[in-house]
Amino acid sequence: MRLSIIIPVLNEGERIAAVLDPLADMRGLGVEVIVADGGSQDATVQRARLRSDRVVAAPRGRAAQISVGAAKATGDVLLFLDPDIRLPPAAEHLVLDGLARSGRAWGCFKLGFEERNPLFWLLAALMNLRARITGVASGDQAIFAKQEALQSGGGFPVIPLMENVALCKRLRGSGRPLCLQARVVASGARFKPMGVLPAVALMIRLRLAYAFGADPAELAERYLAAEVAAGATAERVQ
Repeated sequence: MRLSIIIPVLNEGERIAAVLDPLADMRGLGVEVIVADGGSQDATVQRARLRSDRVVAAPRGRAAQISVGAAKATGDVLLFLDPDIRLPPAAEHLVLDGLARSGRAWGCFKLGFEERNPLFWLLAALMNLRARITGVASGDQAIFAKQEALQSGGGFPVIPLMENVALCKRLRGSGRPLCLQARVVASGARFKPMGVLPAVALMIRLRLAYAFGADPAELAERYLAAEVAAGATAERVQ
């Protein structure tokens, strides 16, 4: 099997090299790296072209960008990687060998944060536990899936928010996820303007609203308004 990694980006020119350079060894082993750009106004695209197999233009929005990137991927297994997530060593082997040995069709990594704050440790532990119990993983956990499972589930859901929840619900039709013990490392920087506890509380409220049928577009507006009120940048891919 061949692995394709899809990375949604927006105005990541200053750090795109730091995002893509660690994937060079995997590319040398046959892993396909696709960058899905949502209309960057800086040097993101030019710098990404030097460090990836393909850069594709997509409508702005994490779900839309991943969906376009996934449509261009040639791998048997797709891995969705946000720019602020670092994969563990030999990630391609862990994914492909793990799926082959387990017979599972999809899965995710364990999550850890680079920050030493106990709140981040607790947040990661709860997210990892949720993935194991409910089969719903976070985008921070670098969800991966076989192409056939993704297509049979209807593809990557193009909605403004809660796309990872919707994706996992689709993939559960192919069985339980493979929860790898290896950790991806995420940055908690996006939580800092709002604060960890307020951000988590907001996401819990939004997830509950989504579970009861709220429109993802309305939820995305509420999420963005809360970020703006807290002084967060609107440039990050939502």
